[in-house]
Amino acid sequence: MNTRVKEWLGLSREQLDQIYKQASAGTIPSGDTRGTAILTGSLLSKSFAAFVRLFAWQGKVFDLMPPRHETGILINKITPLSLTFVIAKVYKQASWIDEKETIVIDYSRTSFFAKKIRDEIREIEPGLYLGKVWWGKTRILDFALVDKARVQD
Repeated sequence: MNTRVKEWLGLSREQLDQIYKQASAGTIPSGDTRGTAILTGSLLSKSFAAFVRLFAWQGKVFDLMPPRHETGILINKITPLSLTFVIAKVYKQASWIDEKETIVIDYSRTSFFAKKIRDEIREIEPGLYLGKVWWGKTRILDFALVDKARVQD
């Protein structure tokens, strides 16, 4: 696991929000990413992240549209076999947290089961993203993405 992501597992939601707010949207990831779910405010956050990665969610695969590569689609990697399910649209828009530009992962028109989910991510350092998960207008989770092509774990 990435060193910075390990640090994030021990932070509060407020601390993660500060990191997120200080970052710009950055570059939309391209290709395969490794995901880590972050359950803030829990002594079990490391165990939760390991459990989710093993049994539920491993990350996302981004496919960007030419010529500018500023929009695209993604597919989530889920189950222990990293099967690809749950498609979303990807684009930049204002964040629901601070109105600054962010990368939006929008399931509203692509997934019956996840249509109330909206993810927002910002690039904290090259290839490392901090994300926020919304269910409707309620924040439910944080997560990290590491671009496998750009960052070594």
